[in-house]
Amino acid sequence: MRINEEIRAREVRVIAGEGEQLGIMSGRDALQLAQERHLDLVEIAPTAKPPVCRIMDYGKYRYEQQKRDKEARKKQKTFDIKEVKLRPGIEDHDFGVKFKNAVRFLEDGDKVKVTIMFRGRELSHPELGEVLLKKMAEQLKDMAVIERAPKLEGRNMIMIVAPKATK
Repeated sequence: MRINEEIRAREVRVIAGEGEQLGIMSGRDALQLAQERHLDLVEIAPTAKPPVCRIMDYGKYRYEQQKRDKEARKKQKTFDIKEVKLRPGIEDHDFGVKFKNAVRFLEDGDKVKVTIMFRGRELSHPELGEVLLKKMAEQLKDMAVIERAPKLEGRNMIMIVAPKATK
């Protein structure tokens, strides 16, 4: 936003702080009017013909805007992505441990990235990794939704699951 002397337009439409229209006047006159009231002239619609300017206390406006932004950030839900790494030849017990970790992450409200890492000749059988990811998805179906289906990226197969929205 441009304020005071930064406004270069010859003519501007001026609005008082309370919202009343003061009409179209030259930029100098509008700036002088704002200075008489010990306030700032702030350009709020620079693309309009003529540009629209408001007479207001710019410092107070910026402070209130920052407060609103901070409050909005507080209410925003952020997701962390936790990762669970598996190998195609994982044993059942080890799979159970990884599954419990995924459940714990989902209960904490985080997304879970399930990665199958292939090494050497394992890469020639990506269907084994897909079977594991589908097994994981099947066991997590009550508490999670698949956000990204299993996909092979280089030597890793990745699936992302997110917690179901609670009512």
